[in-house]
Amino acid sequence: MTDKDAVDAIIEQWAAVRPDLDTTAMEVFGRVYRLSRAMGGRVEAAYARFGIARGEFDVLATLRRADAPFSLSPRRLSETLMLTTGGMTGRLDKLERRGLVRRSPDPHDRRGLQVTLTEEGLALVDEAVGAGLAVQKQALEGALDGDQAEQLATLLRQLLTATTPAD
Repeated sequence: MTDKDAVDAIIEQWAAVRPDLDTTAMEVFGRVYRLSRAMGGRVEAAYARFGIARGEFDVLATLRRADAPFSLSPRRLSETLMLTTGGMTGRLDKLERRGLVRRSPDPHDRRGLQVTLTEEGLALVDEAVGAGLAVQKQALEGALDGDQAEQLATLLRQLLTATTPAD
């Protein structure tokens, strides 16, 4: 038997006042939400050691995943991160001031720009992703064995694809 958590208390309260309810979905999504918040804070702290917030990490990581030359248009970054162009501009301004990215004319479109990781940005994001993953891995390994983690990842993928529109 695992320890009870805050969601169990909520479920017990509902059972007392509305025993007719099937609260399974509430148990799943309540835990996913609370887990996301708890781990989000831990990962934010890992990124903060590098002087970046989660949103800035997301921009750097998206460029890093683009592979060499680690460059995308601001529009593509905005679409990938589901940000407004105004929100993206603010993040890019901050990252550019720190020397982590540079904006330059798009060689294929005179009206467009390209955002590229600098060497400093590449080094920083490679360290930061390792730090964030270490925090996540520590939490995962502290609670689940390898098979359980794989099973959970598969079940969450199933749930996510069933509840979100296809990209």
